[in-house]
Amino acid sequence: MSRTPFIAGNWKMNLDHLQAIATVQKLAWTLKDARHDHDDVEVAVFPPFTDLRSVQTLISADKLSIRFGAQDLSQYDSGAYTGDVSGAFLAALDAQYVIVGHSERRTMHGETDEVVAAKTAAAVKHGIVPVVCVGETGEEREQRGAGVVPVEQLNVVLGAVQPSEIVVAYEPVWAIGSGQAATPEQAQDDCAALRRAVAAAWGDEAAAATRVLYGGSVKSGNIAGFLREPDIDGALVGGASLDVQEFAAIARFRQHVGL
Repeated sequence: MSRTPFIAGNWKMNLDHLQAIATVQKLAWTLKDARHDHDDVEVAVFPPFTDLRSVQTLISADKLSIRFGAQDLSQYDSGAYTGDVSGAFLAALDAQYVIVGHSERRTMHGETDEVVAAKTAAAVKHGIVPVVCVGETGEEREQRGAGVVPVEQLNVVLGAVQPSEIVVAYEPVWAIGSGQAATPEQAQDDCAALRRAVAAAWGDEAAAATRVLYGGSVKSGNIAGFLREPDIDGALVGGASLDVQEFAAIARFRQHVGL
């Protein structure tokens, strides 16, 4: 089964709504000028909550092929949850994707595997594709072995949600923002283990259809090595996604590296 490569830009807590409009416009122009085929390589941005309406309006009005998603959602549909954002609200904005369980949410906000599973279920319920983030620290990798912790994290999600479209993002915590990415071989081994976990829980057909991304100090200079690997279907890009030229170059990996 052919899986469409997916390049996702997580802006984190950067860019206000005016900056978001300018950034998406520039990204769209840059990709258009380069004759980027969005059906061949899907591109999405994940702005802060306050930017989503502006980004949605721009993409809809200008009929842009760039997709967008949110950086988080609540496991609840509504209620006394100050500061949370419901999947119903995101669906009303036509958000196609939502990041769930990013390492920064796990470490800074204490999100457990069970909370991540509940948020994944909430996204699926509202027709939003969850980008489920899993990964391990350097210490966890050294003590427990490569791939063990990410697979355990993913298994909690797979056991709590019926087979559905999800995207899995492997993000070695030790590589995020460090400038030191995992090697393509390391990333491939872990992504292959995650695909095997999907197969064990949901069957081979679901595993073959599920896109698995790598995230962690991704840039245009190293994206080709990752995308050559059979079980890596794209990248969850952090800091580099704020640089339009760099992010566009990552999305255009086929052209500038001959893949």
